[in-house]
Amino acid sequence: MKRTLLTVAAASCVLLAGPGLAQDLPEFSPAATEACLVGAADLPMMEACVGASANACMESNSMGYTTVGMGYCFDQERAFWDGRLNAAYGQVMAKDKALDAEMASLDSAAPSLAEALRAMQRAWIPFRDASCDYERAQWGGGTGGGPATLSCLMYETARQALVLEIRLEHGDQ
Repeated sequence: MKRTLLTVAAASCVLLAGPGLAQDLPEFSPAATEACLVGAADLPMMEACVGASANACMESNSMGYTTVGMGYCFDQERAFWDGRLNAAYGQVMAKDKALDAEMASLDSAAPSLAEALRAMQRAWIPFRDASCDYERAQWGGGTGGGPATLSCLMYETARQALVLEIRLEHGDQ
């Protein structure tokens, strides 16, 4: 899948850049993003937190604002959000399946929440990829295209994770 190829491409850039480069990469921690999210009350405030840890990572050493450093930092935060997305999706799916079973026991003709969630997620993945391919195209083949793509993947993944987390938290209202 494209995400896997991008991760492999980012890792390859690090490995091909030369020995010792990995030790020079900025340090990544999700702490800045997590701290920002603590005070965020709604989706726009939460979205404003996306990239906080990637930015802190880039600022952590002189390597941070190189193409390799930026790509590394954006990809690390993307991975953080991807973990949250997968966890939220699994929890929302379980909750929706339980609601579907409850509705079926009442002989309801309501559409399946679990099937709708699965369809939504399956449609979102190509949307994310197309959006980020377009972002990369803005760079005309330049070296900024890699970090721009990873930044886009980070933001799109974060937004989807947040939407599902909000659904999980407020889905029964």
